[in-house]
Amino acid sequence: MRTWRSKLIFLLIIYFAGFATAIYTLAPVPENQTRQTRKKTFAYSAVKSDEFAKSFNVGMRKCLDFGKDVACRTGRFIKQKYNDRQLQTDG
Repeated sequence: MRTWRSKLIFLLIIYFAGFATAIYTLAPVPENQTRQTRKKTFAYSAVKSDEFAKSFNVGMRKCLDFGKDVACRTGRFIKQKYNDRQLQTDG
């Protein structure tokens, strides 16, 4: 079972991935393109969107790893402070 921190990080990643997808989908297209140019551009944009998806995936993985690292360090810090506090009250 995952901890609440992992769930929170996962939900934030999903949220921002959806937001980035919406922005990418709703981006304006130049009006002065002809029908033939659009057909050519579609093939190019499919390749470009594949590259975007790959780079976005790499970025999201880095973000996920960073979030997990920060959550673990924060957990250790809180445990340390809690133990210090317990020692002060016991001693």
